[in-house]
Amino acid sequence: MVATTHGPLAGVRIIEFDMPGAVQFAGMLLADLGCDVVRIRRPRQEESAVAALLHRGRSQVTLDLTQTADREQALALIAEADGVIEGYRPGTAEQVGLDPARCLALNPRLVYARTSGWGREGPLAGTPGTDINHLALSGALHAIGPAAAPVPPLGLIGDTAGGALYLALGLVSALLGAQATGRGQVIEAAQLDGTASMMTLYYALHGAGRWVDARTANMVDGGAPYYRCYACADGRHVAVGAIEPPAFRALCAALGIPAERYDPYDRACWPAIAEVLASAFASRGRDEWAGLFEGSEACVTPVLSLAEAPLHPHSRARNVFAVQRGVMQPMPAPRFSETPAQALPAIDETVDAILSRWT
Repeated sequence: MVATTHGPLAGVRIIEFDMPGAVQFAGMLLADLGCDVVRIRRPRQEESAVAALLHRGRSQVTLDLTQTADREQALALIAEADGVIEGYRPGTAEQVGLDPARCLALNPRLVYARTSGWGREGPLAGTPGTDINHLALSGALHAIGPAAAPVPPLGLIGDTAGGALYLALGLVSALLGAQATGRGQVIEAAQLDGTASMMTLYYALHGAGRWVDARTANMVDGGAPYYRCYACADGRHVAVGAIEPPAFRALCAALGIPAERYDPYDRACWPAIAEVLASAFASRGRDEWAGLFEGSEACVTPVLSLAEAPLHPHSRARNVFAVQRGVMQPMPAPRFSETPAQALPAIDETVDAILSRWT
């Protein structure tokens, strides 16, 4: 049995209908925080080394939801659960008889949280789409990357943040409501909606005339010379985030540049400042710059690779990463003073074993 005595959500029972992407990551977060998450996977589903990290902390059962007996077992678990998370295409859960209406009729206090790319309303509902497509329609992708073309920021914004984090937050919010009222509800966390929500600040700036609707033309999109990455003599890079005046002055002082020569908030000065900074950073290797700027107000850090990041002294001091079961992986976040989260292995269980501890 997966231990459920850790974390602030210890004792909360969640059914996860297995699906790569947002549901998978939300299930990991909820399990890290102490939820007793039961992942229902499909028969003959191959497990990869990648999935082992993302499936951590759950009990796992294999059910063929197209079969009546297996579907009834899933419903028996749902009857005792606090929440469900799923990411099927619109209409799929209804086709197999595991839709919110049936589940809430069986368990009125249940929170049924579902995610999809486009949501279940609108002309794109039910059509294919991936992270890059949801970013594109939200306006976020247009703002990310060099001037020549947008660059997808991994799957971090649409799938992970816009989908999984909003799904988990919505679920926990509705669970608090269900505790107070005894009534559950349906949560829809569309990745398009979540991504658009995260763009609120930039829509506000654009509406106020303070955001140029083009890439690398603004303070925090790589346009400003003091908020971008620079190549070093060894081909590696440093990240410069010297937005505040004291940081810009510290940056110039460290590089031997007279700060009074430029007005960093005058866009007309940006090309000249960028040229001077690029020339300066190209004169030394990345790690030499990292040592020079360590502890400085200039907000300059090395751009670390995936292999390097876990070895940085700050990450090691905070145990941001750890090797567990032979694999380096990020540890749970956020941190709790009284009920710390944990990264536990997944285990296989039977439905009967799970119900024996839930009932």
